[in-house]
Amino acid sequence: MIESVLVANRGEIALRVIRGARELGIRTVAVFSEPDRGAPHVVHADEAYPIGPARSADSYLNIGRLLEVARRAGVRAIHPGYGFLAERADFAAAVTDAGFVFVGPAAETIRAMGDKTEARRRMEAAGVPVVPGTSTPLASGREARRVAEEVEFPVVLKAAAGGGGKGMRVVRDPEEAAGAFRAAMREAEAAFGDGRVYVERFLERPRHIEVQLCGDAHGNIVHLFERECSIQRRHQKLIEESPSALLGEEERRRMGEAAVRAARAVDYEGAGTVEFLYQDGEFFFLEMNTRLQVEHPVTEMVTGIDLVEWQFRVAAGEALPMRQRDIPLEGHAIECRITSESPFDGFLPATGVVGELELPGGPGVRWDGGIARGTEVGLHYDPLLGKLIAHGADRETAIRRMRGALRELRIAGVATSAPLLSLIMGERDFRAGRISTRYLEEHPELFRDEIPASTRTALVAAAALMEHTTRPGRAPPRIRRTPTPLSQWARGVAVTDPPRPNGP
Repeated sequence: MIESVLVANRGEIALRVIRGARELGIRTVAVFSEPDRGAPHVVHADEAYPIGPARSADSYLNIGRLLEVARRAGVRAIHPGYGFLAERADFAAAVTDAGFVFVGPAAETIRAMGDKTEARRRMEAAGVPVVPGTSTPLASGREARRVAEEVEFPVVLKAAAGGGGKGMRVVRDPEEAAGAFRAAMREAEAAFGDGRVYVERFLERPRHIEVQLCGDAHGNIVHLFERECSIQRRHQKLIEESPSALLGEEERRRMGEAAVRAARAVDYEGAGTVEFLYQDGEFFFLEMNTRLQVEHPVTEMVTGIDLVEWQFRVAAGEALPMRQRDIPLEGHAIECRITSESPFDGFLPATGVVGELELPGGPGVRWDGGIARGTEVGLHYDPLLGKLIAHGADRETAIRRMRGALRELRIAGVATSAPLLSLIMGERDFRAGRISTRYLEEHPELFRDEIPASTRTALVAAAALMEHTTRPGRAPPRIRRTPTPLSQWARGVAVTDPPRPNGP
């Protein structure tokens, strides 16, 4: 087993990896930028080293500085977490070239699956269904129009080197094709340093379903079932669950087998995810994420498998400890991403200092977070503060537990996505499993500024409490809280509090 690891990341994923390593007796080394000096991942690691100022390019994205710290700390391996350098082939190559173990797939695999057109070609060759479109970049706006007409409108132009909605344009009319091509190319160049763009047919109301994979160096690859990730805003996931409420056993089997074929096509080692779009009884390859996913806890909850432990064991050269037929699927799990954003104000980023904290608990409830009291939430990094996960015997139980957990969760001092997530948990279509990637657009009532009088009173009281407690030398007044139907909404907007993480 690997005896020491540097975690080249921050926030909740760094803390999650540190906890997983600690379970295995692995010495952990954290890195931190100046604003993260007192962050939980720094506090809980065995050792921690500064790597630069707040700007990511000067700290968490500085490959040379990370390798320098790894040498100073004398670690054996480097775990990239997710985000930052996790899917950078040049980072994986630099780590192995420097003599360290990279806890993730080979650089060649990352490079192949990071190029969307190359990934499409490999998937076609492996017999994995792909959305109709091109597997080579477009040369011009004129070609974009011609190919779009062949594929049939509407189409979507996508960045070959990207993801997350950047370098993407939906085109519904032939006259828009050339302009959309130029706009997508410019955005892709700015975001990824690569302006190549390709075209796919646009699916109007798909569901986004992904399959968790793990492979080892001995040729073993298994899937750990699927996750439903359809509820998104601007192509960013908000809620994930496992298993999907949509799939039957036969569809689950076919999708899992297709994901395994995709992984075999690139000799995949480690934890990864194959993402599919599902519409009208068909599923199509979207992309492969060559890393651990933000939403991995829901898979851990329904299978009982620690994915970070599997990552370390595979990186150490061990064979996977289970075969496909032995992997269980028990109950249902839901994850809500708690972000520092104002969902009722166009998801504008929110800043502040975390104040009072109240963490949810009870059967089947888990919190993976990267904040603590006094944490300063700024604009330097991703707005993800933490993830709230609920597990139950069935979907209805998981939703009920999630609603209760969101009522308990409080993160004072910074607005979060929690109030919107709480409303979604109670919405009729969501509870019935009638969802798609257009769920938020089709439910504008979730964003209406119609606050009941009882909730408005709670908001005023919360604001008064914050004003009172921020004055020097003033003790907080005693307040008797009376529950209201939307009291969690009020507390989420005005007074929200973060929790400390609990690993699996």
